[in-house]
Amino acid sequence: MTKLKLNLGPQHPSTHGVLRLILELEGEKILSCEPDVGYLHRGMEKMAERLSYVQYLPLVDRIDYLAGFFYSELMCRTVEKALNLEISDKVRAIRVMMLELNRIASHLLWIGAFLMDLGATSPFFYAFREREMILKYFEKVTGQRMMNNYFVFGGVRRDIFDLEDVENILATLEKKVPDYEKLITENPIFLQRTRGKGILLKEVALNSSITGVNLRASGFDLDFRKRDKLYCGFYFEPVVLEGTDAWSRYKARVLEIIESSNIVRQALEYLKKEGELNQSLINPLNIKLPEGEYYSEIEAPRGLASLYIKSTNEKTPYRLKWRTPSFYAVNLLRKILVGEYLNDAIAIAGSLDIILPEVDK
Repeated sequence: MTKLKLNLGPQHPSTHGVLRLILELEGEKILSCEPDVGYLHRGMEKMAERLSYVQYLPLVDRIDYLAGFFYSELMCRTVEKALNLEISDKVRAIRVMMLELNRIASHLLWIGAFLMDLGATSPFFYAFREREMILKYFEKVTGQRMMNNYFVFGGVRRDIFDLEDVENILATLEKKVPDYEKLITENPIFLQRTRGKGILLKEVALNSSITGVNLRASGFDLDFRKRDKLYCGFYFEPVVLEGTDAWSRYKARVLEIIESSNIVRQALEYLKKEGELNQSLINPLNIKLPEGEYYSEIEAPRGLASLYIKSTNEKTPYRLKWRTPSFYAVNLLRKILVGEYLNDAIAIAGSLDIILPEVDK
């Protein structure tokens, strides 16, 4: 049979950003996959070398515009660690609540987009309906729906308020997530498109530096929140499944929405009893990190995100480097698409929850 080379992408949103996959086909069977990235490159790391820490902070939300709070927290905690700044318990609770709401919003968008990849339009609108409640709350508190720039070095930009809105979000999710399950989880068409597709064994995942939901859906229990000081005192159980396929990755994210809702509820109960905001803010214009190398990590919605800063005691970093999970997920396509069929390629890629701004930093 004649072999064919096919360009899949780059187009948005079908490939979840401007991603080009160079596929070698025999009939409709995929023999090899070569991801071609770089169409969106913005120089986010190089820009940091010419900007002060406070000038750079608003930009980091854009590394993953669907989960900007996580990169903002990562930048803040790295600077706070370098300056030996301790945040108060209320600030910690606020950050956890906003982070987990952001995780839920990210997973909701993924569910909608993933089902759209498979040709189902209704779940897209249902998921965005609940996500809209979270974005409206973010806008109320931070002034922005996305790229919120709410966390600052030593605390948050302003105190939290209107906690009844968060209660309404949680109550709505409690009712609506079971509806997603009824509509999607055992749908025969959905099962046919996802069961046994995109098999990711945990050994392959670990060798490919895969973290987050994609790793836990392959049966490996690793959630970096368990060793994160920010989450100290919050009870939750990482979602770990043994399915290894696209369906398992879907199911794990649905269950993680429920688990994140439980964390938000714990933070909410604490904040309802807490008094005024107490912060250890410093003058951001005078920030200079002591000479040395600093590293922090966080469990973002797509896996482990980390930040490395090398400082020479100047107001700008000498070197700054982000580790983003989508970069490794894109590279994984070289392995898990081989042997699959062309009509399943977008479904398998979509199941990994790739977002290209994380790849093309």
